[in-house]
Amino acid sequence: MKLIIAGLAALAVAAPAVVFAADAPAAAAPAAVAKPSVETTTIGELVDNPQAKAVLEKDYPVLLAYEGLDQIRGMTLRQISAFPQAQQSGLNDDKLKAIQADFDAIQ
Repeated sequence: MKLIIAGLAALAVAAPAVVFAADAPAAAAPAAVAKPSVETTTIGELVDNPQAKAVLEKDYPVLLAYEGLDQIRGMTLRQISAFPQAQQSGLNDDKLKAIQADFDAIQ
């Protein structure tokens, strides 16, 4: 009888440690990557994204050739469009809309 009670006590202690597959939390689905945006995506993120970078190469190659690119990586295209140098190089509202349309077309 003592052996049965000891066995049941050991089982009671060990049982909570057993995890069944049905009780395990489901693996989180990978987060969807947000589409690039002229309003919210930083230039650094755009340059680091091969698809977004291809859009910039097509629509606004001046940006990628800019010597100070490292200094503006934390800014968005909308933010730099306020600077005279960006405006003089053609970054205006129409250009931003064209770039955004190409970003939206990324699959």
